[in-house]
Amino acid sequence: MSTLRQAASTWWRDFATALAAALLAEICWLAGGLGSLARAGGDNDSLLRLVEVRDLMSGQGWFDLAQYRMGPDGGFVMHWSRLIDAPIAGIILLVESLGGSAATAETAAKVAWPMLLFCLVLFFIVRTAKRFGGETAGIPAVVLGAAALYFVGVFRPGALDHHNAQITLTMAGLGLLLAAPVRRGAAFAAGAAIALTLAVGMETAPYVAAIGLGVAGLLAFGGPDEKPIARDFGLGFASISAAVFLATIPPSGWGAPSCDAFSIVQFALAALGGLGLAAVASIDAANRTRTRRIAALALLGALAAAVTWRFFPQCLAAPYAAVDPRLKELWLDNVDEAQSLLQLFKESPATVVARYVTPLIALVVLCLRLRPGAWRREDWLVFAVLFTAILVSAWQVRGTTFAVAFAVIPLAAWIGTWRELAVAGSPVSVQLRMALVWLISLNASWGLMASAASFAADSLP
Repeated sequence: MSTLRQAASTWWRDFATALAAALLAEICWLAGGLGSLARAGGDNDSLLRLVEVRDLMSGQGWFDLAQYRMGPDGGFVMHWSRLIDAPIAGIILLVESLGGSAATAETAAKVAWPMLLFCLVLFFIVRTAKRFGGETAGIPAVVLGAAALYFVGVFRPGALDHHNAQITLTMAGLGLLLAAPVRRGAAFAAGAAIALTLAVGMETAPYVAAIGLGVAGLLAFGGPDEKPIARDFGLGFASISAAVFLATIPPSGWGAPSCDAFSIVQFALAALGGLGLAAVASIDAANRTRTRRIAALALLGALAAAVTWRFFPQCLAAPYAAVDPRLKELWLDNVDEAQSLLQLFKESPATVVARYVTPLIALVVLCLRLRPGAWRREDWLVFAVLFTAILVSAWQVRGTTFAVAFAVIPLAAWIGTWRELAVAGSPVSVQLRMALVWLISLNASWGLMASAASFAADSLP
């Protein structure tokens, strides 16, 4: 009983720390005038999300995602999920029920929803970092995480787009997987979180794949303790995917495939992958030896590839293959978050420094931990998502939001190691090294240096 009380106390302490950091960030945004509430600053996705919520509250059907006032006559169907519309609408209805006007209720939702997610993602960052690097990584995690995500801006007031929810759910899934060996039900919850992040938007498909492969790899090469973890993760992933499919897609659309929204495509692969992983982990004949586990998992992967190729070949094409070349030139090539690393380097080297340096440093720190004889399941899982995020970031700058968040975990552990040395009464040189590690781990440090260098270069005659 005392152990349970101690765990609950630690949980609440971490949540209180995350809440305090989120409130501090909110105060900083408030001090700046909360201009993002009145001026979207080009964030058309958040504006359209609010339109979608308004339409839902005005009587548009739950399964009807069409925007009838956009584009050609009749509009077009959005690929977004009602899973984000529902909580935002719930906040608005709650404030209105307390006597607030419609405008006040919408303002409250614009502030409360991103702040809630900011608090939750910081909580999961702290819990994940402590699981990864020990108790001394807790404070660095909340400082690095709050500073990085504050300057990235996806949790600022008015940010109603789904990227902040996706980061929160993905970090929750990663943290729960790290805790799975000692937390009953954590693996199932991790699978549920990963299913939800995929249902919210297909941008997270690479991270879902990385985490799924990470679990499969641990099952193949890890010890017997990985079997129940893989089983529960697979069941959680498959069951929540089924629930989302039934809750967000009308029966008339169950057979309609869509590559950029949750549909029969994603559900079929999630059910096959999740249940298949659970079966491999549960059936003794399939997992008795490492060779059998590898063979069974390889067969499962081949089956998933065959199903995709046979029934959903259109989803094997490049994501923007169907975009008209003229539309790509006039619109897509000018979308900031869709730029590649090379394009961004040509147009804004300072942004490259601000968004890419800390993830690369974190990757180096991780690689040093992955030396022979230092193998840990935590290292491989964090490496899988961070490496994937860096690859996505090289393709599109939007991936840096995930990369910056994942980078906090190894960087916090790195700082934690030096904090332990400093607390132990080490010489001044160790204190200075700890301060340097803090400095180069802060995303804001690189952003400020890049901005200063850019300003100095522009000032030259």
